[in-house]
Amino acid sequence: MELGPRHELAKWLARLLALIVIGALVLPAPAWAADLQVSELSIEPCPAEDIGAQPELRRPAGASCYALRGSVVNPTRKTVVDTDVFALIVDSSGEPVLQNRTRVGSIGDVPPGTSAFALRLSVPAGTPGPLSFRNVKARGFSAPVRTRAGVDDELLPLEQALADQ
Repeated sequence: MELGPRHELAKWLARLLALIVIGALVLPAPAWAADLQVSELSIEPCPAEDIGAQPELRRPAGASCYALRGSVVNPTRKTVVDTDVFALIVDSSGEPVLQNRTRVGSIGDVPPGTSAFALRLSVPAGTPGPLSFRNVKARGFSAPVRTRAGVDDELLPLEQALADQ
């Protein structure tokens, strides 16, 4: 007995549906993005004891170290991961300090509630201060989107000071 074209089409659609269902079960769920509130911001030269500050003789020509500090609020009940901070950093004349760049760094995972953060910024030497910032925001994800740091990875002093709090 020969099967008709409708039966063949039904078999083909059933196979396609089975592949879609298996793919949905096997593949990881997409990570949704979360915008977080940023507050209590300040920008100041890196502390002298911070390795990023570097004494004048060892500092690479053309860069100064600044720390952008603040608080970030995660209003959700889950940790937001791989969180990036975006800002427009400007000098005293209102000109952008970090040309063609608004992502100033990553603050990693943000648990529910309010968390402190600090980011190190390399600013071109001779930039007229004081520095200020505009349009600061943070954005993270529901699942990792980057390779995770290992347990034995060393933290820089600025990061370690926050981890010890």
